[in-house]
Amino acid sequence: MMPLFGLLCSLLSTNVFSGQVTDTLSGTQVMTLGVFHFAYHNLDVVKTEEKDQISVLEEPYQSEIIAISKAIGKYNPTIIAVEVLPEQQTRIDSLFILYKTGNLILGKDEVDQLAFRIGKDLNLDKIHCVNDFGKHYDEILEIFNDSIRSANFEDWLLRSRDSIYGKATGGGKVSGIIDDLYERNKPDVIKESLAIYLLSPFKYEEQSGDFTGVDFETGRWFNRNLRIFRNVQRIPHNVDDRILLIIGSGHLNLLNIFFEASKEFDLVSPLPYLEDARTR
Repeated sequence: MMPLFGLLCSLLSTNVFSGQVTDTLSGTQVMTLGVFHFAYHNLDVVKTEEKDQISVLEEPYQSEIIAISKAIGKYNPTIIAVEVLPEQQTRIDSLFILYKTGNLILGKDEVDQLAFRIGKDLNLDKIHCVNDFGKHYDEILEIFNDSIRSANFEDWLLRSRDSIYGKATGGGKVSGIIDDLYERNKPDVIKESLAIYLLSPFKYEEQSGDFTGVDFETGRWFNRNLRIFRNVQRIPHNVDDRILLIIGSGHLNLLNIFFEASKEFDLVSPLPYLEDARTR
């Protein structure tokens, strides 16, 4: 009997090279809106210093957020998904109900400021939680549990971070939210952000010629975004639905590739809608 892996490879090769890739699915529209994290949780590699943080609850930012919400609302999403773990779905459901009934003051988070606003304006029943943090290989987990190996890894990252992640967008002060989101969602900016993930920690090696950094990044970033994509797939949808995914802009460097390649979805750019927000 052919091993399972060999069988899968054989089937995939046959379909691809014989032109027999099935095309029975019609694409559901998906708009990916990449954002900076409005509440500045600073959980990402690129941190925003306190002096560079803005309060989205103040003007002119509130007016900008309202303009963005109204403009994106013209896309008329029937499904809104956000960067929150599915384990927190019950909490998000409760908060969204409170907001729709006028019993919740919105917090700083983009889930509140954008997803809840747009969802209420369109009278949606639910905001869907699709985040995931990925899964590491056992060999990588062994490094985390070894103080010496993890210290060596961290030291290498700290020494390489400034030269590599210093190129990443997202750490400076936002002068205007509309302009910032427009820049983050430009295809060339998104592509450039993927290049960074192929440098550090991707290139880290414990021993010359091994794939420690590759395997680490596989779980931290590639596996994570594949799981987020799968969570979007899990939302009940049909060809008439229009999905809006509000997520940290860094994720678009993989998610947009997945949505564009998928036979299940048609990727929609938010740029024309953000351009419209500028005129409001």
